[in-house]
Amino acid sequence: MGTEAKAIMENTILAENESIFDKVKPHAELIAALFSGVLIGAGWLLDKNGLATASIAIYILAFIIGGFAKAKEGIEETIANKELNVEMLMVFAAIGSGIIGYWTEGAILIFIFAISGAMETYTMNKSHKEISALMDLQPEEALRVTNGVEKKVHVSELAVGDLILVKPGERVPSDGKILKGHTTIDEAAITGESLPVSKDRDDVVYAGTVNLNGSITVEITKPNSETLFQKIILLVQSAQSEKSPSQLFIERFEGTYVKVVLAVVVLMMFVPHFLLGWSWTETFYRAMILLVVASPCALVASIMPATLSAISNGAKHGILFKGGVHLENLSHLKAIAFDKTGTLTKGKPEVTDIIVADGISTNDILLHVAAIESHSTHPLANAIVNYAKKTLGESFITPESIEDVAGWGVKARIADVEWKIGKAKFVGIEAAEHFADGAAARMASEGKTVVFVKRNDLVAAIIGLQDVVRKETKQAIDDLKKQGIYTIMLTGDSQNTGKAIAKEAHLDDYIAECLPENKVEHLKEIKEKYGSVAMVGDGINDAPALATANVGIAMGEGSDVALETADVVLMKNDLPRISEAIHLSKRMNKIIKQNVIFSITVIMFLIASNFLQFVDLPFGVIAHEGSTILVILNSLRLLKS
Repeated sequence: MGTEAKAIMENTILAENESIFDKVKPHAELIAALFSGVLIGAGWLLDKNGLATASIAIYILAFIIGGFAKAKEGIEETIANKELNVEMLMVFAAIGSGIIGYWTEGAILIFIFAISGAMETYTMNKSHKEISALMDLQPEEALRVTNGVEKKVHVSELAVGDLILVKPGERVPSDGKILKGHTTIDEAAITGESLPVSKDRDDVVYAGTVNLNGSITVEITKPNSETLFQKIILLVQSAQSEKSPSQLFIERFEGTYVKVVLAVVVLMMFVPHFLLGWSWTETFYRAMILLVVASPCALVASIMPATLSAISNGAKHGILFKGGVHLENLSHLKAIAFDKTGTLTKGKPEVTDIIVADGISTNDILLHVAAIESHSTHPLANAIVNYAKKTLGESFITPESIEDVAGWGVKARIADVEWKIGKAKFVGIEAAEHFADGAAARMASEGKTVVFVKRNDLVAAIIGLQDVVRKETKQAIDDLKKQGIYTIMLTGDSQNTGKAIAKEAHLDDYIAECLPENKVEHLKEIKEKYGSVAMVGDGINDAPALATANVGIAMGEGSDVALETADVVLMKNDLPRISEAIHLSKRMNKIIKQNVIFSITVIMFLIASNFLQFVDLPFGVIAHEGSTILVILNSLRLLKS
């Protein structure tokens, strides 16, 4: 065999070994724990057959293999923090059991402790699985198009302004907007929404989403490191590393508690012998049992697995928490303040009403108005044009002349007919006010913007436009009110608009004509009245209020500033997710309370039983470590929807 062939074979074997190692590594702790269990069984059989020395050797091996991971963790943390911890209590208890000849009990302690440790590791890995899955979704290569020539490049080489071709079935490599093509995109990785979304020219696409059916040419709008996809990964990673107030309290409590337990164990080694007449063996034996049963393993494991499971559950459904503290705080909310534009509403005006003069065709008016407004970039003009396209189609007539009258409207001529489109004073205030029995005033009272249309000397029509409430908004607000949460809107719009939107959205109250600094002032007043308050927004102007609230909630399609400032991000502009997030927070806090009460009850019961000499070491080990496993399993319920 040639040298090159040998090298290829060696590299292949090495790669296969590395692959096997990568698969086994996450389960190494569990494998070691189970192997130590096998050794305990072998040691017990040897002991029963009179081979005591051999059985002790096997038990010591079980101690080392089963307890290595947790002992290493305990020693490293003790050195780093200069404080004893739960892991060290277990090490002392196992060594003490061996010293007084209870090798089987000590080995069982290590075995169950190792199993519970493996369960904790499993929980951590499960919670990180969402991140690993996300990271695997983003392609490493992209098909860049330069002067009509296609070339595969690594995504890190893409720059803003580059053009890439995304074919059907491929994932989008980076954030951008479509320049050519039409397709349907699966955005579940970003928004948690299972239904695909239709995308056309100028629509935004995100890295990690799947192009389902059409080839599209996309212009890169963000560097790879700043894509929404990367922000999601960083947000969830940050959330999983940030500890909740409950977790921080337990960790502070653990250090003091361990010292107290060790002090009581030392007293237990001597006091019962002199005061109660126990034998030295019984005294030391009871001290070792106390060391086991008084250890706060289950208490320490009551919070972190539950928090990580809840954060992972939220990420899976498009709700990103920036830390356990925010997830915990959600269940305490008494009031939620909402921005209007882009949050409760779609953020873009839409045509809601068209009223025309008698004897005039609505389609004829719409055709001429859209033909004129198609030459404008004003949001109201765009709304009218879009409505006309849906109603009449894409083709419009061409005006002979157009004049933009700044601050008033637009004047045009089509087929020797003069058209004026704009404010009431522009077309004639008296005629405008009396048109259709004062219809314009009624529209204005409903919070709508009114555009007047004049044909030659006659006011021919009025068009009502409004930033319409999202279809899911009412259900979202109703769900929050059922949870006993007060809802209020803070908007910079007029009183009429604010009143109309608040009524349609089923809100409890509204405050109109708010500047960004006013929003902060009003939010502080709401906090004083209700205590814990959330703010929901999507724009740069909402950032101060988001930072002021107890919990800031940003819409995922909002500005980068809002996303950076908020504590919770809804990856899809889906308000019902807020109610889901609050429900998840309440579930988490309920499970944490269950865990804490259960673990404390078990510890107190076992301590009392030990002092009364009702419990022996094997039962103490099984009951104590079993409670830790049950607490972790209870926390894992939060991973389910």
